[in-house]
Amino acid sequence: MGKGFFQVPTAINEPVKSYAPGTPERAAVTAQYEAYFNGNVDVPMYIGSDEIKTGNTNTMSPPHDHKHVVGTYHLAEKSHVTQAIESALEARKKWAQLTWEQRAAIFLKAAELIAGPYRAKINAATMIAQSKTVHQAEIDAACELIDFLRFNVEFMSQIYEEQPDSAEGIWNRVEYRPLEGFIYAITPFNFTAIAANLPASAAMMGNTVVWKPSDSQIFSAKVIVDIFKEAGVPDGVINVVYGDPVMITDTILESPDFAGVHFTGSTYVFKELWKKIGNNIHTYKTYPKIVGETGGKDFIVAHPSANPKQVATGISRGAFEFQGQKCSAASRVYLPKSIANEVLNYVKEDIASFKMGSPGDLSNFITAVIHEGSFHKLASYIDQAKADANAEVFAGGNYDKSKGYFIEPTVIVTTDPKYTTMETELFGPVVTIYVYEDADWTETLQLVDGTSEYALTGAVFSGDRYAIDEATKALENCAGNFYVNDKPTGAVVGQQPFGGARASGTNDKAGSAQNLLRWVSPRLIKETFVTPTDYRYPFLG
Repeated sequence: MGKGFFQVPTAINEPVKSYAPGTPERAAVTAQYEAYFNGNVDVPMYIGSDEIKTGNTNTMSPPHDHKHVVGTYHLAEKSHVTQAIESALEARKKWAQLTWEQRAAIFLKAAELIAGPYRAKINAATMIAQSKTVHQAEIDAACELIDFLRFNVEFMSQIYEEQPDSAEGIWNRVEYRPLEGFIYAITPFNFTAIAANLPASAAMMGNTVVWKPSDSQIFSAKVIVDIFKEAGVPDGVINVVYGDPVMITDTILESPDFAGVHFTGSTYVFKELWKKIGNNIHTYKTYPKIVGETGGKDFIVAHPSANPKQVATGISRGAFEFQGQKCSAASRVYLPKSIANEVLNYVKEDIASFKMGSPGDLSNFITAVIHEGSFHKLASYIDQAKADANAEVFAGGNYDKSKGYFIEPTVIVTTDPKYTTMETELFGPVVTIYVYEDADWTETLQLVDGTSEYALTGAVFSGDRYAIDEATKALENCAGNFYVNDKPTGAVVGQQPFGGARASGTNDKAGSAQNLLRWVSPRLIKETFVTPTDYRYPFLG
């Protein structure tokens, strides 16, 4: 199953459009945003060739305007989940046998559709559903998703091309079969690209999928389905259901044909999934693949030699872009006393200059957090910091949910390196800063490593190469993606494969061939051309 005579198009990262005033892309996305915002879409479930509307619906509202309804979606009953499993298993009969070049062509077409006619649609839908600024939508829903699709085709071809050596008189070859059964994809609200990639990467390798998007992302998930359908993904290859996550998950994990889960979400939910899979292990025809990326309590640690303005920018971008709702967002920072005040004042100036409001106003840098539950959680931690003697709200600290779920970007400074917001994942625009004595650099690195159960991303800022080397070694196990003199966010497909260890997931590196290898089951075929006819070996005489 090598590449043969087929030359795969070279994957190149999709350029990010500027959306500056007067540009055509700005006009296109603004018009599409208004059309979606003023429309009322009815989103069905997609099971095989059927678009199922149960009549049992939930409404969809933008986080920045939660009283405004932009559509409804239909909720599954247990019978619909069973139907989705059956549809996936039936579709597998043809999809798994389709040549890889034909599968590749479908997803390459999807990438071109996103780059062209669907770009404004998927960006505007992401702005509405997840309250992303146009820049955050562009780098996610357009560019990262295009990159996933294009690079995964290239990675797939590299995997198939990897073949064993053959000795004289024999031919060894490996087939990279899809897993026997179906894949369950569970996707988060925060990245449209992840929502599409988790089912698409498994499907690209010949698997069929039951996909449950986040309830908070269904509006933009609908556009993903439209793109996949127009690109030619056959009915039943990716089946989409919404509703009670426990019911859907329990139904899927009861199936003997469950072959794997591709997950991004909370650490607790992932651990519970793993436990349920273990409890059901005697049910399954094969050992399921478990691939997950979960939470993070991501850090920035600055050395006394660091440039204060660079550190401040790393904090302002790393902690507050998309309201801190990235798994990789900086949420704990360690500053040396000698530059701490300068860094903090720069960050405070940045926050004062942030414009907050609806992403429909393209001049806004900060918008709303995803839903009311997140709003109240964040507000409670901010209020606690205001009351605690060992913490101070240095900047921000205000919040308002009268129209949208708006949390002001907030900086907490603590004298306790184990203060609750230094350890607890908040998933919002709140960063906590601890100031250490310059002479305690080495001890502070040990503190960074030992503070969190997570190990997703982290960054060191320093002008001292010895300090960078020391930090790189000391922090080896507490960040799957480690950044030197840069913010800990913004991994690019094909450049910085993404994933973390410890409680942050299985570190299977989305955006690399390593992830795709989890969705195949290699079969070695050895063919002997001249077959022996006598059992005797020469040593027998």
